[in-house]
Amino acid sequence: MKPITINPGLCIGCGKCVEDCVSEKLGIVNGKAQFMYERCIQCGHCFAICPMGAVSMTAYENVEDIKPLNMSEFDSDKLLLAMKSRRSVRQFRNKEVSDEMIEKIIEAGRYCPTGTNAQDFSFTVVRDTLPELEKEAVKFFRLGQKAATPFSGYIKNMTIDEHFFFKGAPVVIVVSGKGDTSACLASSYMELMAESMGLGVLYSGFFVAAAKLNRKISAMLELEKGHSPVTTLVIGWPDVEYKRIPPRNKAKVNYK
Repeated sequence: MKPITINPGLCIGCGKCVEDCVSEKLGIVNGKAQFMYERCIQCGHCFAICPMGAVSMTAYENVEDIKPLNMSEFDSDKLLLAMKSRRSVRQFRNKEVSDEMIEKIIEAGRYCPTGTNAQDFSFTVVRDTLPELEKEAVKFFRLGQKAATPFSGYIKNMTIDEHFFFKGAPVVIVVSGKGDTSACLASSYMELMAESMGLGVLYSGFFVAAAKLNRKISAMLELEKGHSPVTTLVIGWPDVEYKRIPPRNKAKVNYK
């Protein structure tokens, strides 16, 4: 089955898909768009831009014809204020996060942009095994405090209690990938989605370090072959309220 097909009965030969093709493999022949598949990355630009709905992405299941929402429809001042207001949450209420919320957070990550449409990341949702996983990470870091390594110097004065990594949150999502960029982009999308639903998020860099350094922890996560953990999103209902936005240094900008 071809990954993308063009219905000649619907195509009007407007050339919009040709102009917008990332791989430059579309052309107009006899007044109709035709596709060359050698370099197609299935980005979906042709599917999205066709005014007649003549493009089908047959390699994907449950393809929906959904009208896009332009980001300009959001008030930019309110959006900027919300982004400035974002805080890392380390205090969580004893309240579950629903399956529907988790699915929506992952859906946001799934639609982040990736180079050549690689989509080279995956998600590990940790709930049932969260206490066991955190216990192992705590044990590893406590040993690290005693070891004579550069890493131990960084954490030697920290209090590593039983909730050092996940802070009592009910769910953790580990985003892994073959590289860092795509997984980081996905995580950023996921964080914004979670916060839009009233949830709090903490990026647990310490747990990422533990998962990379400790084979047992890595094995417990059962990551895809060739993937390594990039971010760990600790997610739950905040048990803290911030009253003001702290200052930041001026942006370092070069205009050429």
